[in-house]
Amino acid sequence: MKIYTRTGDAGTTALIGGRVTKDDAQVEAYGTIDELNACVGVAIASLESSKFSDMIADLLTIQHELFDCGGDLAFIWREDSEKQPPYKVTAAMTTQLEEWIDRYDGETAEITRFILPGGSVAAAALHICRTVCRRAERRMVTLAQRQPIPEHVRTYVNRLSDLFFTLARVANARYGCTDVYYARSADVFRTTR
Repeated sequence: MKIYTRTGDAGTTALIGGRVTKDDAQVEAYGTIDELNACVGVAIASLESSKFSDMIADLLTIQHELFDCGGDLAFIWREDSEKQPPYKVTAAMTTQLEEWIDRYDGETAEITRFILPGGSVAAAALHICRTVCRRAERRMVTLAQRQPIPEHVRTYVNRLSDLFFTLARVANARYGCTDVYYARSADVFRTTR
């Protein structure tokens, strides 16, 4: 099999159900999910397996689920379609993210102020995942103004950015690094524990 096909040389790409331009809102949405997946790979590579075997396993699961998100976003939606495509992302995936957030959050100190991305290299990589995840969500909002998008993908990606924030804080905690607090931040978060 050849890696190059030449079919996109004119600026279009294939989706499930047809071709669109490479700058189409749909391509922007699933392309940003793909970019996020690459960032997760960098985050995994930055984690020491002896300290983070649980987190690495969860992030590998997320990489597979991000592939599912991209696939679900790659369907060309048609009003005359008889049936909904067989979406892969489910509500159970978001529930799992929430369980992970709750479990990992127990390892971190109470937070009352804004923090800056950083501390350890691993935390910085996970904060990059968080920000790219938020951009993917914005791209999906743009796409949703034009056509319906899978509801479970939107919910999953929204919750995923919260998980990345939590994992970044856990990375700092396990490495013995203090979160970097924004110097001019007032107390903006209520204590919940």
